[in-house]
Amino acid sequence: MPTFRQDEAGPGSAPERPNEADLIVRSLGLGLAPDSEVDTHVHPWHQLVYATCGVMVVTSMEGRWVVPPERAVWIPAGLAHSVRARGAVTMQTVYLNPAWWVTGQGEPAQLLSQPWVVHVTPLLKELVLEVLRCGMLAESIAKEVRLAEVLRDQIQSMRSVPFALPLPRDARALRVVDALARDVRARVTLAVLAEGSGASARTIERLFLDETGLTFGRWLQRARALHALELLGAGASVTEAGLSVGYDSTSAFIAMFKKVTGSTPGAYLGHPKNS
Repeated sequence: MPTFRQDEAGPGSAPERPNEADLIVRSLGLGLAPDSEVDTHVHPWHQLVYATCGVMVVTSMEGRWVVPPERAVWIPAGLAHSVRARGAVTMQTVYLNPAWWVTGQGEPAQLLSQPWVVHVTPLLKELVLEVLRCGMLAESIAKEVRLAEVLRDQIQSMRSVPFALPLPRDARALRVVDALARDVRARVTLAVLAEGSGASARTIERLFLDETGLTFGRWLQRARALHALELLGAGASVTEAGLSVGYDSTSAFIAMFKKVTGSTPGAYLGHPKNS
């Protein structure tokens, strides 16, 4: 990220560092090696992370968010999270000053409370890249405030996509999650999974619906689709990804993936349909 810049200085003038208190937007471009991880950390500013290539996995105590290319994830200020790269990842990040953000009007409440994976429109993409070129935006510079306000407007109108896997909070339901994490291909019933959880299958079903907003069946489908998306990001073919999450039929896997995400696996990562 550029540390210095020259706004309206005359010829031969030394570049001046903006006053830290004046900054409303910062930016950072970063590449991550395959399977590398940024350990759990917290940002004091809101963060929009745009994946230009590769697949990112953002994890917090509340859930996991899988971010394929040309999507972004909104991470609110103060949320402890880690980031893992599946395949080589290039990401562009803009950080927004919370004190400045709340001066805007009409921001959806969820933007300030939890992560969201979102579709990146062509305009939002260009705005992020323009902020990267600027490095940082200051409240005292009118043209930069205008750019920041357009960026904020676009973020407020972001359309979420179903790449979030919320986690239940109850320890019994989390035991089921842990069992599935060890083998997402497992073809066992909820009744079998519940045996080692300390609760009945009916209780586990209720906990998943109450605490994730998804029935257990829908949660499991989403877990498999998102795990497959991670594998695709790491270079697996569509057929290999399907087999890895328990689908012997590639066509059945593609149908499930499309039902969960709204598109085929190849459409997200540019693979041929059955490669």
